[in-house]
Order: sequence, then structure tokens, then C-alpha cells
Amino acid sequence: MSTEPTSIEGSVTSPTSIDSENSGVGASSQANVTTGKRKATPQRSEVWSHFTKIINSEGASKAKCNYCQKEFCCDVKKNGTGSLKYHIGSCKKNPSNVVDPSQGQLVLPRKGVEGGEGHLSTWRFDQEACRKGLAQMIVIDELPFKFVESEGFKKFMFVACPRFHIPSRTTMTRDVYQLYLDERVKIKQLLRSSCSRVCLTTDTWTSLQRVNYLCITAHFIDNDWKLNKKILNFCPISSHKGESIGMVIEKCLLNWGIDKLFTVTVDNASSNDVAIGYLRKKFNPRGGLVQNGKYLHMRCMAHIVNLIVVEGLKEMNKSVERVRGLLDMWNSTYLMLDTAQNFERAFERFEEQDTNFRAELERGEGWPSVNDWTNVRDLRDFLEHFYEVTLRISGTSYVTSNNFFDELSEIDILLRDAQLNSNFDFNVMAIKMKEKYDKYWGDIDKMNLLMFVACVLDPRQKLKYLEFALSEMSSSEKASEMMQKLKESLYELFDEYKPSLHSTCSQSSVSTHVSLGEPQQKMKRRMQALYKKRELEICGEDKTSELDKYLAEANEEFVEDFDILLWWKVNSPRFPTLSKMARDVLAIPVSTVASESAFSTGGRVLDQYRSSLTPKIVQALVCTQDWIRKSSSQEDIKKIEEQIQELDKIENDSSWNASEPTLNS
Repeated sequence: MSTEPTSIEGSVTSPTSIDSENSGVGASSQANVTTGKRKATPQRSEVWSHFTKIINSEGASKAKCNYCQKEFCCDVKKNGTGSLKYHIGSCKKNPSNVVDPSQGQLVLPRKGVEGGEGHLSTWRFDQEACRKGLAQMIVIDELPFKFVESEGFKKFMFVACPRFHIPSRTTMTRDVYQLYLDERVKIKQLLRSSCSRVCLTTDTWTSLQRVNYLCITAHFIDNDWKLNKKILNFCPISSHKGESIGMVIEKCLLNWGIDKLFTVTVDNASSNDVAIGYLRKKFNPRGGLVQNGKYLHMRCMAHIVNLIVVEGLKEMNKSVERVRGLLDMWNSTYLMLDTAQNFERAFERFEEQDTNFRAELERGEGWPSVNDWTNVRDLRDFLEHFYEVTLRISGTSYVTSNNFFDELSEIDILLRDAQLNSNFDFNVMAIKMKEKYDKYWGDIDKMNLLMFVACVLDPRQKLKYLEFALSEMSSSEKASEMMQKLKESLYELFDEYKPSLHSTCSQSSVSTHVSLGEPQQKMKRRMQALYKKRELEICGEDKTSELDKYLAEANEEFVEDFDILLWWKVNSPRFPTLSKMARDVLAIPVSTVASESAFSTGGRVLDQYRSSLTPKIVQALVCTQDWIRKSSSQEDIKKIEEQIQELDKIENDSSWNASEPTLNS
């Protein structure tokens, strides 16, 4: 005999209810003592406005949906209301979830919103699309996962879109990781479709959790001649040893399916020499390197510039020391001097109000005089050039390799002029800086010649400009020797990019037979190939290579807004082989700021309030933000300036000198 489920209001009651007529006080007390049960508490969750609590035939408590009649477990001690909340948002018979697919709302996207500006489109509520957009907001704005459970966000969403079912922090974590996996597939497809080689930058960082992370960033120019910077890995590393770093990089490239490696830009830590040697040994047998990995190792120009400046500041005169005593919290000497020189009068006024201020400084280096402030301003103007050079070479949204030699020559001129300065302190400082400059850039054999090749591949410079600049920077004999080595390397590299003789012959040997069903366009191409073959038989092969033709043409004018990638995109049909070489060379980053800037993001993601995030989620957050965030040029400059301040901390790092490169690789 079947029993109908019993509907229950508020809570499940006993099958034998207390007699309602027995309303006396004694009777009530007797009933309470007999049953031993407290008064049932009413249901407070909002889900019970969509469900009815019942007891099924087996005596189990169930929650029946008021719309689709589906039953769910709702035992107070065993089950929560999470599944009920999820069902409310997904129930197809819930009136709040019913969407008319034939009806859409017209919207006009605003400025800065993905989808363009001024393009009219239709909008329909989509729970999954809203969840994806929420995951993107969490990643881009670096919000904690618990943000979705905050009271203010829930109130806002109830006003803005009441139909949106807000996921929990656990669900949002899964959504963010799924977004990472989806975007990773897109980046893989982009890398697979690109015919160019990949350049890498890499560096290590230690988080608040004392976990060592290795960031690997890929730089390449795609088929549309757009420069791409993509963080491939932000993963933990067990050791800072060179071989361990090399193994992690190799594993990363294999996972991404990258087998064509061009350069790896690293800082001046000696362990990086070992890592580069390991990669050269592993990728050479696979044919993934150019010139057997001869140009694989690229030293970070920003770090070398910093070493040069630090060497000069060791000879800092008393004027700077006295001003530094006013603002001893600054890590960057240039930024400190730039700020302090604006507050000369403020310090004098502060002395009038606090008599102990000057007395305290007198016990140290002394109170800065008028002459001291003059020396400080001169030094500030001198260091400003190096600061601006570092900013220019640290960009990631534009090509930097073609400007390497230009920046190099500017530093050389600055140091030569400083040695002729009448100020003795400037002379001593410039001599020390020039010695450090010559250690890294004084011998062409110690430098990566691809930086000079990048200068040649700039149509504004070519060999003519390079030859002139070298003759101005060094003796004619040394300049001639450097130009000879550069030309040999340039033509060797071009020969490696030229198609093989077999493929050239197979393209030129065209059959004279044309089938009747062949399209007209293909017939025309056959006729053109036959004509070229006939010309070769009569006049012989044109021995002038693409490289010779390119170098023989007049240089482009020096203009500020010259777009070198656009020039090569337009002229690639004229120089098909040389343009392939240019795509690889121009993609080389001359500094490691691209990878180091990811540590700023990692520091914000792993702050003191979110130190429990796993390395898996940290990598998903850092990489996904890099992939989906559209940074403007102003944001790029701001990030560079933040990173420069981090680089300037090297001044106070006593262990830095021990990590200088050996210059033997």
C-alpha cells in the first residue's frame, strides 16, 4: 500500500502530533517533557521559496523543485543547500531562466570594451558567458576568489542582472583554471601557425611562500608581422643551478611543441651560462638552432647598463653622499637625486623648524652646501641619459633589437664626453664606467653579433650607418676588422635561410604539359615559370642575392614614427628570404624585463592575504592575465618604470658582483 509524500511547512514534525485541544499549561509541560524536543526552527535559506520539503515513501527528507518537480536530498545533518542553489540557476522551467532565443536586446559597445566601438549588436542573457566574463574580471583586475561571495558584489549583481546565478569561490577557481586551459590552446595554435622562430626571456623569483618560480616568456613575430609576447610558464623550480634551469626550459618548450629556438635573453647570473650550454647541447641534434646555437646566448642589456652605472656611483663624491643622507630610503640614486633637487628650499625650511635635523646630519657626511646641490644637479642630468636608455630598451610592445647599436653608441659618446669634463669627480666616475663598458662591449668577439645584424636589417641604417658609427667609436683599423667579421656573419646567416638547391630546382623544373581541365590562373603561372626558365637558359642565373639588392638600395629617412615591421611586411614580396631572417632577428628582446615584470604581477597575486594559493593556480592567474589583458602604451611604460626601480636595488645588493658573467660563452 503506497503512501503519499507528506508536505512539511518549516520542518519535519512527528507523525503523532500533540492534541491541540490540550492547551493547559500542565498539559503543555507534560508534552514537552515527554517528547524532549525543542521548538522547530524555521527555514531561513532563500532556496525554500523555490522548493517544497517532503518526506518520501522511504521516510527520507527530500526537497522537491516547485517548477520541474525534481527531488533532491536535504537532510539537515548530511546535506547542504549548495545543490539546490545551483539547480535554481539551471532549472529550465524556472521562469527566471526562460530565455526567448528569437528576441535580443540591441546594445552599442562603449569605448574600451571588447567588441569594438560604434558597432551595434544584440545581447541575450547567457549564464555561461557571464561566468566566463566574471572569471576574466577576476584575472585581469587581480581580485581574490572570495570577491564573488562579498555582500556588495551580490547586491550589485541583483540590481544589474538578477537572473545571473553567482558561483561560489570554489566554482570560480575552476572557471579561472578552465579559462587558462582554453587560452593556452589558442596560444598553441598561434605558435603552430607562425613560421618564425621563438626567442625567450627567463628569470627566477622567490615568493612570500619561499617558493622559487621560473618565468619563461616567448617573443615572436606572427604571419601578420605583429610582435607577440606570451608568458609560457610561471612554474616552481627546485634549484637555481644552471642545469636545473635548462631542464625546466627544455620541458616547457616540449610541452608547448616549440622546436625552433633562436635566442635566450638572460641576466648576468653565472648559472645562466650553464643553462644556455645545456639547451645548446639538447637542441642542436634536433636541428632547432641557427648556426649550431652560435647566437643562442643573449645578455640582458638593461643589466649591463645598470652594472656600468653602479661602477661609476662607487666613486660618488661627498656632495651626493650628503644629499643621500637627507633621503636615505631611496634605492634608486637617479630617482633620489631627481626628487631631492626639487626640495632644496624645503630642507632649509625644515632646518629652521627642527634644529636637531642639521645637527644629526653634521654627525654623518655633513650638511649639503650650495656647491653640493650644483654637483647633484649635474650628476642627475648625467644619469638621466642612462635612465632613459634603460626605459627604451625595456619595452615589450615594440621592436628593440634594431636600436641596440644606436643605444650602445649613445652610451659611448656620453662616457667619452664625461671624461673631458672639467669636474675631477666626473672624470674619475667616467673612467670607471668606461672600463666596465669595455669589459662587456669593447670586444666584438664577446658580443652577440645578431644585434649588429638587427641594425643592418633596419632600412634606415644598414651597413653604411654601421660602418660610419664604428669608425667614429674606434680606430679605423679596429672598425675595419669589426666590419669584416660582421659581414661574414651576416652572409653566413643569410645562406642558412636561403632555400636549398633541391627545392629551388624542383620549383623551376615545370612540366610543359597542361591538362584541359586545369584552371586558367594555374595555366598562367605555368607560362610565367616557363618564361623564367627560358630567361635563365639564355642570360644565365642572376648572381645578385636578395641581401645584396637590399644593401644596394638607398637608406630610408630617419623619422620618429618609423614602423620597421610595417616596412618589412610591405617589402616581404621583394625580399622573401631576407624577410624571414628579419622576422626572427627583429623579435629578439634585448632585456629580460618582459619576464621580470611578471614577478610584479606574481607579487600582487601572492600577497600576504593570498599566500595559500597553489603554484598551479598562480601560474594560471599570471599567464592568463598576460594573454587576455590588452595593455596600452602608457601601462607598458608604467610597468617598465616599476621594473627599473627593482633593477636599481642591485646597487645595495652585495651579492650582485659575484653573479657577473664570465664572458666565456
